[in-house]
Amino acid sequence: MDSWKKAVVAGAVGAATVLFLKRRYPAGVLAAGVALAVVAAEYPDKFERVRRSLPDYFDRGMRVMEMAGRAGQRITDAAGRGGAMGVWDEIGG
Repeated sequence: MDSWKKAVVAGAVGAATVLFLKRRYPAGVLAAGVALAVVAAEYPDKFERVRRSLPDYFDRGMRVMEMAGRAGQRITDAAGRGGAMGVWDEIGG
């Protein structure tokens, strides 16, 4: 990768970090997108492989979130029924 491309990527990542820390999310996403676009232009074959595997990652992530939601709901239900002891009984049994 050329040095000017490295500088663009580093600057965009740095700007995105600062913008996210300042809670300027749309601008941070835009800056991160610039960095990703430069890297994708430099390594198109690797990004194609990542693009093809993204649906699998999203599917796995959604399953994890569903399991976490169900676990949270069970803990909330148990806490409503029997307080702290009910929660531990529900988790253990």
